[in-house]
Amino acid sequence: MEEKFLLLDREKMQRLISKMIKFLYHAAEPMRAAWLNRSLLWTLVLREIQFRYKGSILGLMWALITPLVMLVVYTFVFSVVFKMRWGTSDGSRAEFALLLYIGLMLFTIFSDCLSRAPALIISNSNYIKKVVFPIEILPLVTIGSSLFHFMVSFVIFLVAAIFFGGTIGLTILLVPFLLIPFLLFICGIGWLLAALGVYFRDLQQITGSVVQVLMFMTPIFYPASALPDQFQVILMANPLSLPIEILRDLLYWHRLPNIVAWFVLFAQSILVMYIGFFFFQKVRKGFADVV
Repeated sequence: MEEKFLLLDREKMQRLISKMIKFLYHAAEPMRAAWLNRSLLWTLVLREIQFRYKGSILGLMWALITPLVMLVVYTFVFSVVFKMRWGTSDGSRAEFALLLYIGLMLFTIFSDCLSRAPALIISNSNYIKKVVFPIEILPLVTIGSSLFHFMVSFVIFLVAAIFFGGTIGLTILLVPFLLIPFLLFICGIGWLLAALGVYFRDLQQITGSVVQVLMFMTPIFYPASALPDQFQVILMANPLSLPIEILRDLLYWHRLPNIVAWFVLFAQSILVMYIGFFFFQKVRKGFADVV
C-alpha cells in the first residue's frame, strides 16, 4: 500500500516537473526568438539605420541635428514665449530644456515604434510570401533603430548637462534597469499592433492620432506634480508617465527610483510583452492570406 502511494506521488511529481519545463519553454520563447536570430536582427537594424539617412547629404548627422532642433523649438515656445518654469521651480531655461529633453528621449522611442508598428507586416510582405523568415523580429528591428537614436540623444544630454554646469551622478548607471522594462513593454505593444495592423488597415491612422494625444497627456513639458489631484490617477494610468519620471530622477535629480514602482513597471512590461508576443504568434498564420 505504501509503495502504491509512493508510486502515485512520484507520478504526480513527474507530471508537475513536465508541466514546469513546458511552461518555462514557452515563457522563454520571445527571448529565444531574439537570441536565435540575433545576427539577422543586428544586420536588419544596421540596414534600417543606414536606409533612413541614405541619399541625404548630411547622412547620420541628422540623428544629431533633429533632436537638437526639436529641443530648441520646444524650449523656445514653452520657456520663452509662454514663460513656463518647471512646476513651482524658479529654475533657469537650461533646467527646463534638460528636463524637457529627458522626457522627449523616451517618448521618441515609444512614438517611433508605435507609429510604425501597424504597417510593419504589410510593408514587408515579401518576407511572408516568398521566403521563410522570422517575422516576429520585425518589431525588434524598429526598436533597435529607435534605441540607436536614443543613445545619440543620451550623449547630447550628457554634453548639454555638463555645458550648463550640471553634474553627472552615479544614478546614471541605473538607466539600463529602466530601459529594460520600458523596451519590453514596447516589444509587446509592437507585436500586438503589427498583428492587428494586418487585419485593420485604419489602425495606422488611429495610432498616429493616439501618439499626438499622448504627447500632451504625458509629463514631458511639465512635471506630474503640476496636475491637480483629480487628474493624477489619469496621468499615472499613462504607461509613459512612470518611466519618464524615473528617468528624470536618475539623470537630473540624481535620486534613486522607488523600488516598488520599478517592480510594478517591470511586472506590467512582462505581462504586455507576453500578451503581444503570443497574440502575434497565434494570428500570424493568416498573414499570408490577407497581405
